[in-house]
Amino acid sequence: MLMPMARKLDTLEVVDVLSRPAWRAWLVAHHEQPVGVWVVLHKKNSVSGTLSYAEAVEEALCFGWIDSLPRKLDETRYQLYFSPRKKGSVWSAVNKKRLEQLQAAGLLMPAGQAKINKAQQDGSWTALDEVDALLLPPDLAAALAATPAAEQNFQRLAPSVRKQHLQQLTAVRRPETRQRRIAQLLEQLTAVK
Repeated sequence: MLMPMARKLDTLEVVDVLSRPAWRAWLVAHHEQPVGVWVVLHKKNSVSGTLSYAEAVEEALCFGWIDSLPRKLDETRYQLYFSPRKKGSVWSAVNKKRLEQLQAAGLLMPAGQAKINKAQQDGSWTALDEVDALLLPPDLAAALAATPAAEQNFQRLAPSVRKQHLQQLTAVRRPETRQRRIAQLLEQLTAVK
């Protein structure tokens, strides 16, 4: 029987490190493990001198790991789920830029470079390039052009919201699911007054 995702996540190790060097040391020792961990982070301005979100993400990228789910712990702390990047996992422009800087600073580790190499080979490295540039795929562009009110409302959305919609379409594997998602988006956009 499969364990529900929420319960599975509850069983993972919690890593409570207070500094960037401590998080990097943990990753040096454990980056090859196949399962992720929760990393405890302090909210901005709650405690000075602790591991920041940006530092945690940068160090994880150096080892081929990625962040995802945040979870509140209390008023001053939260947990962020970090795990080894899976095959086919797409790379955002923000993380690619971070990696350029980390590589230039000599911080990128062989494990991180190996994940980059695999992503460049399987196409996941560039999978979000058009999304990051807010380029509409032909099927969505045609559907929006056929529904002027939806097209107008789509263009009014914040770039970050448009990007979310484009990412969701990019992630879809089956053509019928993609068409259904486009239809749902058009319905939402035409309902906006």
